[in-house]
Amino acid sequence: MEIQMFNFWYFFWLILASGSIVGLYFLLRNKSTKTQNIVLFSLLALGLLFHFLKVYIPPYSVDEARKWRDAWFVNICGANIALFPFFFFVKNKYVKDYMFYIGVLSGLIALFYPQEPLAKSNQLGEFWDIVRFYYHHWMLLAVPLLIVLFKQHTLSYKRILAAPIGLLLLMLFIMLNQIFQSELGYIPLRSEDMFKINYKNSSYIWGPGTNDAIGTFLSWFCPDFFKVIPVGQYAGQQKYWPWFWMIFPVFILVTPLAFGLSMIFDHKAFSQDVKAACDKLRARLKKS
Repeated sequence: MEIQMFNFWYFFWLILASGSIVGLYFLLRNKSTKTQNIVLFSLLALGLLFHFLKVYIPPYSVDEARKWRDAWFVNICGANIALFPFFFFVKNKYVKDYMFYIGVLSGLIALFYPQEPLAKSNQLGEFWDIVRFYYHHWMLLAVPLLIVLFKQHTLSYKRILAAPIGLLLLMLFIMLNQIFQSELGYIPLRSEDMFKINYKNSSYIWGPGTNDAIGTFLSWFCPDFFKVIPVGQYAGQQKYWPWFWMIFPVFILVTPLAFGLSMIFDHKAFSQDVKAACDKLRARLKKS
């Protein structure tokens, strides 16, 4: 059964998500930093708890293999659900920047294009998993955004590379996670299906999916060198280098998106720096 994207529920979840963020902002903006942190961390901790509890609801509870396979952190948002509660207490500015840029971007993409709920054939039977999906992606968006709005963290356009670098490191975490899963028997060894690119590849680490518009788009930014096997019995055959093929697409696409987000909060500093650079250039030109 094909579900129409722009239906009542699509807008219901969008309005609920945005309204909840606005409500939390006005509820907590005059509270102490300690109170804000307790609430925000509780949202992240609840998300991590929900991730493990999902094995008790359909579709996971009725599929033994999927239950234990997907209880791991097998995609970008799932990995962030695992890491954000720990990152919350890290004081490093680059880590907090990563939380903001990747959390906001992944949350917005999931809420505006909820691919997983749309793909469900049993909407009513898997209702609680739909609720889980929206909570998890709302949480990834809401908590980093509120941290910045409450001025607990100040963004700088000079640190936007935290977004692509952090995302690539996260993809390594997911890749190692999948290798560990295969070694323990939760999923088959990928070497048995090395050319079946759609197998356990929701984050495109192993290459663009077959007949996948998003994967095809990402592949446009990948050098041809990373698209073939260089040596061995399969030399010359098309096979995207795991993880490495994503380096160029991630830097080319994520960096300007992160810069755009930084301009919402750091446009004054950027304008001042541009003005100062122009003044220095004019002064040098006059001297020459």
